[in-house]
Amino acid sequence: MQELGKAEHSSVRVTPKGDNRVIIEKDISSEEMILNMGPQHPSTHGVLRLECKTDGEVVIEAEPYLGYLHRCFEKHAEMVDYPGVVPFVDRMDYLASMNSDFAFCIAVEKLLDVEIPRRVEFIRVIVSEFNRIASHLVAIGTYAIDLGAFTPFLFCFRDREHILNLLEWTSGARMLYNYILIGGVAYDFPEGFKERALEFVKYFRPKALELQKLLTENEIFVKRTKGIGMMPADVAINYGWSGPMLRGSGVEWDLRKEDAYSIYPELDFKVCVPDGRFSDIGDCLSRHLVRAMEMEESLNIIEQSLEMMPEEDGFDPRAAIPKRIRPKAGEVYGRAENPRGELGFYIQSDGKSTSPLRCKARSSCFVNLSAMKELSLGQLIPDLVSIIGSIDIVLGEVDR
Repeated sequence: MQELGKAEHSSVRVTPKGDNRVIIEKDISSEEMILNMGPQHPSTHGVLRLECKTDGEVVIEAEPYLGYLHRCFEKHAEMVDYPGVVPFVDRMDYLASMNSDFAFCIAVEKLLDVEIPRRVEFIRVIVSEFNRIASHLVAIGTYAIDLGAFTPFLFCFRDREHILNLLEWTSGARMLYNYILIGGVAYDFPEGFKERALEFVKYFRPKALELQKLLTENEIFVKRTKGIGMMPADVAINYGWSGPMLRGSGVEWDLRKEDAYSIYPELDFKVCVPDGRFSDIGDCLSRHLVRAMEMEESLNIIEQSLEMMPEEDGFDPRAAIPKRIRPKAGEVYGRAENPRGELGFYIQSDGKSTSPLRCKARSSCFVNLSAMKELSLGQLIPDLVSIIGSIDIVLGEVDR
């Protein structure tokens, strides 16, 4: 056998044959290869393309490529008036429309300096926490099915349906709500909402624990996620991570506590971080556990808010909404804790127009995805599915 030469990361050998032919053999186990995942791969949670450099089965680098779902949100926001931006915000993180609208309205209300009725604040928090649970159920259910567990997916979507029914009863829509408005909400809760909401809280508490147990005690699920996609706390902070991603690295940071917006300071709830009993802090399993634990805390928030919400006869949820929204000249940054992390809006007003001069969205999904190179280094190709699922991206917000 004669060795002719070596390429980088590979070797080529020539084996002579009796009939003057040769067989060229390559040592592909150490040859660098480019592998594309997406943009239509079923496990990438949307039209995302990953360009992966691999050495055999080991990933050397994974570069995310965007642009397949770009809809010019920020330019649209400058072309319509402030209330007209809200339906566009709905379509960014379409799994958490209530939370996204909440963040945008907080920013505009800072510019307007309007006082929000107390009952409206409770309504906003209740529907946002319901939407947070529904969003986490999608995240957990799809993550489970990505890794081969089908039953949790069915459980999650069964219970999510109850939440969508409640939100549809309140707003008239099941996904893109356009319910939280600048200065108020579109409608008050329908009669009997409190009783049905408390009934759901009572029903879902044991279901949330059952779902958590179903996956954290599943040997295959644990092996696919524990120790995979490690992210130390200091690196997560430097990347600008937020939400369950940052908390999964052990950092107790939640804008509902840190920014103390709306009526969250009056409520008793915990910031969920992993304790290291089931997972290696900072891995994919830690991020999954944070979402599972947060659903229980959202139930606590909903229960407290329903009990504390003032009852007002003849309440008009649109009473504080300005007839014509033309904020004073200036700039503002408003943010809120979305299911996927900090969603913020930087808004500039010239004081004359009824449209924003500039509207910039700070997407938690985009920031979290930016660490893909760090998360994928040295992992195996199948582990990329585990890592992407743990980030819980929504491409409508990433590629806005």
